Amino acid sequence: QAQLVESGGGLVQAGGSLRLSCAASERTFSSYAMGWFRQAPGKEREFVARISWSGGTTYYADSVKGRFTISRDNAKNTVYLQMNSLKPEDTAVYYCAADKSTVRHTAAKSYDYWGQGTQVTVSS
Repeated sequence: QAQLVESGGGLVQAGGSLRLSCAASERTFSSYAMGWFRQAPGKEREFVARISWSGGTTYYADSVKGRFTISRDNAKNTVYLQMNSLKPEDTAVYYCAADKSTVRHTAAKSYDYWGQGTQVTVSS
C-alpha cells in the first residue's frame, strides 16, 4: 500500500527554523501534487502549502507566506517544507498529503493519501 512518511518535526524556539520531509513509498507520487497541512489541538486541519507534480507551481496559506517554502525532489520521491521565522502559533501536527488532481485544492477532503504526521512545537 502506498505510504507517505513525514519526519523532521521537533521543538524549536520562536524565530527558529525546521525542515520537514515527506518520503513517498512509490514513484507514482512523483506525478501527484503534494500538500502540507497542520492541525493544532482543538482545531480543524488547515492548509499550509501545495506544490504541483513538476514543482513549477507553489501555493501558500497567507499565514505562512514569506516564511515557509515547499519544494520537492521527484528523483527521491520526497517533498520538503522549509519553515523559517517560526512562531508559537505554528505549533501543530504537520501532515503531508498527495492529490491526484491538478486542481489547486486547499481542502483536506480533496487529498487522496495522507501521512501519519509529525509534531512541531514552537516555544516562546
